[in-house]
Amino acid sequence: MAGAAATATPGAVPGVYTPPAPGTREALLLNIGFFAMVIGMFMAILDIQIVASSIQQIQAGVSASAEEVAWIQTSYLIAEVIGIPLSGLLNRALSMRRLFVFSATGFTLASMLCALAWDLNSLIVFRCIQGFLGAAMIPTTMAAAFTLFGPNRSVFQQVAIGMVATLAPSIGPTLGGWITEHLSWHWLFLVNVIPGIIAATVVWRLIPKQPPQLNLIKNIDIVGLAAMALFLGSFEYVFEEGPAAGWFEDEELVVWMFLCSLGGIIFFWRALTRTNPVVDLKVFKDRNFAVGSMVAIVVGFGLFGSVYLTPLFLGSVRGYNSLQIGQIM
Repeated sequence: MAGAAATATPGAVPGVYTPPAPGTREALLLNIGFFAMVIGMFMAILDIQIVASSIQQIQAGVSASAEEVAWIQTSYLIAEVIGIPLSGLLNRALSMRRLFVFSATGFTLASMLCALAWDLNSLIVFRCIQGFLGAAMIPTTMAAAFTLFGPNRSVFQQVAIGMVATLAPSIGPTLGGWITEHLSWHWLFLVNVIPGIIAATVVWRLIPKQPPQLNLIKNIDIVGLAAMALFLGSFEYVFEEGPAAGWFEDEELVVWMFLCSLGGIIFFWRALTRTNPVVDLKVFKDRNFAVGSMVAIVVGFGLFGSVYLTPLFLGSVRGYNSLQIGQIM
């Protein structure tokens, strides 16, 4: 089947690739491969919130305080925030197919490690690995809708992506509460294993091959990459700890603010002056792209903010169990 999907699109290179004709066997196989990518994207987004309604059970399982257990979600988000901007460069360097399979496989293995975590520190480390390795599945799937089907024939694929992007964080607490109540919190991560294996296998067999451009890795801006990681990681940490620490009243937090500012200045300077930056910020010159990004930010604040805070309130203040929290969410 791999041959059918691949030979239907000889020389699959961005700008040269020609989608198969609708209604053909090749088009069907391509849609199946894309659906497998959507499954991977669903898992990556789902895992942001699947632990939300089960925080108390995880807290008891790893013997952590309420402040410490919040890092189970924060560590995943920090790693994912750092990993997503790299996906554009890695997509061109490794090819879309290889990057997605690597991301899905790494995400699946990291999910198994999360389930086997023996204490809070190990769980936080494994969640970082899970978030970073799985981050590429989200933007890669979005790019695949246009790359594989073309801008004029990707309406269905774009709708599927939109549904997943809104459905996954919405049902995450509900699914997590049901799993924890009937099984255990370990299954919040083990539930990713079978879908992850299926997604990686199907994508490897059905998505057309693309020649990698490994020379891009040789020319990667190491300074810009380190600055981006410092900027985004410390930015997330500052806003996570700021309200509780009193912002400028905490000396350690002030240091992180300085590091965030320093990393941000270096990152933006490198991104705007380098020929091959880690992240190409010049795309924001396109008004439609800039407006769309701002809308996505506003939607993200409303969607993820409430989904994160509500389970904490229901569990800590109202005393609801995981299943009840999930049903309310």
